[in-house]
Amino acid sequence: MGDLLDIGRILSVWLVPIVTAITLHEAAHAWMAERLGDDTARRLGRVSFNPLRHVDPVGTLVVPGLLLLLKAPFLFGWAKPVPVAFHRLNHPKRDMIWVALAGPGINMLLALAAGLLMHVSVNLPGLAALWLTENLRNAILANVVLAAFNMLPLLPLDGGRVLTGLLPMPLARRYARTERYGMLVLIGILFVLPLLARELGVAFNPVAMVLLPVVGWLVELVGILTGWRLS
Repeated sequence: MGDLLDIGRILSVWLVPIVTAITLHEAAHAWMAERLGDDTARRLGRVSFNPLRHVDPVGTLVVPGLLLLLKAPFLFGWAKPVPVAFHRLNHPKRDMIWVALAGPGINMLLALAAGLLMHVSVNLPGLAALWLTENLRNAILANVVLAAFNMLPLLPLDGGRVLTGLLPMPLARRYARTERYGMLVLIGILFVLPLLARELGVAFNPVAMVLLPVVGWLVELVGILTGWRLS
């Protein structure tokens, strides 16, 4: 019974922050793509801040939930990918950069909003203040982690799209071909390499090594800009 209550408490302070961070990330991609000439997402109903239009049961709920319960050093999840026909954008190579940046951009705005709302939450009575403050702390962390993770320069992540848009066309075409292997590479560096290293008695998690310092710096930046500290 105690374990169930603990799981319930964890979900109550993490579910909304994670679902909001992941789904609005995808909604921002859809909105930006439409603004820049591609209405594919609009026609499929994806230019929406309604989480139900973006939630992937496994990627948005199950995977982040398991990582939380296993106390993983990072959060990883996804929503239904927003379809973007890059060739329909007004300036495909340039505009793919803006479409890609829209997702991490909205996550950083959400983190800043959560930091500002911290000033309100502490004035609520008793348990309500504690519960909302913990949700807002988790919202800052979830959004910062999602923004930082997605800016890794690997396709199909947003950082990979940005890099593709910045590279000269011959290199961009070659790099774009790596997308077919992108998910395998991500699974390898996220799960396979750390597991193999653990079996060899070595602590090696390349994603955590890269992301944790960046996440720490971004959280500190949110604190400075909003006048709030997580610690």
